[in-house]
Amino acid sequence: MDTEAVLAGGETIDIDRIKEMIPHRYPFLMIDKVTEVNPGESAVGIKNVTINEPQFQGHFPSYPVMPGVLIIEAMAQTAAVLVMDTLGIEAEGRLVYFMSIESARFRKPVRPGDSVRIFVEKQQKRGNVWKFKGEARVDGTLMAEATYAAMIMDR
Repeated sequence: MDTEAVLAGGETIDIDRIKEMIPHRYPFLMIDKVTEVNPGESAVGIKNVTINEPQFQGHFPSYPVMPGVLIIEAMAQTAAVLVMDTLGIEAEGRLVYFMSIESARFRKPVRPGDSVRIFVEKQQKRGNVWKFKGEARVDGTLMAEATYAAMIMDR
């Protein structure tokens, strides 16, 4: 993924706007803000990982690590914000549902205190199905990556 191209966008979306765009709420809202949006193409989300999050009570108490499925969920939520921002009024009242996850790789553990930058890039769009490539990075280091598809549907 060309992270430099993703960074070329300009719009920032704060947590209040994210909550207007997607239905997720604590404890399952996995992004804190979207710092870059290139409508229809790419976005960068931020997840600030804290020890207060409920998954760390059991994953793992003596060495807390963010579960890989939650990293993938953060990628999906960043992509959902990109889709909603791209579609604008057309997206009102619609949801973005996972369809598939391919080529997921977990390179290094994400731990409390990490600020994860989530880079998502649209690979393809056919009708109401979007395919994305996502990367999760901490301080520039690749932690996880995946390719996934989602469908835009009415509630």
